[in-house]
Amino acid sequence: MNAATERFLAAVAPHGLEPEVRFFDESTHTAAEAAAAIGCEVAAIVKSLVFVANGEPLLVLVSGPRRVDTAALGARIGAAIGKADAALVKSATGYSIGGVPPLGHPVPIRTLVDEGLLELEELWAAAGSAFSVFPIAPARLVELSGAQVLRVD
Repeated sequence: MNAATERFLAAVAPHGLEPEVRFFDESTHTAAEAAAAIGCEVAAIVKSLVFVANGEPLLVLVSGPRRVDTAALGARIGAAIGKADAALVKSATGYSIGGVPPLGHPVPIRTLVDEGLLELEELWAAAGSAFSVFPIAPARLVELSGAQVLRVD
């Protein structure tokens, strides 16, 4: 197990989450790679995307094939939204792009969950690295992340 996944597991354990992490030899950096490795639909993959909203990190959790419309989302939340660079992603979440988990960050980050994720029974998300994922129910993801649910496209 790599150090990033160990950090993720240590961060979520106090919240009663002890996920069964799956590890892969091949990267699960993209939603398509993750779905192929797991054997699930791409829609069941949670993409953890970091943006900047009015100068602060914003984590948006969205289904694998979906895209975030930053202009529409910005209008919904009353913020100017831009893409975060790799350095900001790492400093805000503690993880590198491709392995950012949807929760378990060193400091709380404002989090939004796309309403489309709630239509699924089981989701798969990065567990701290591009080679590890974990399953979680949508309602549990919203609960543990403290996320606001809304349409992001």
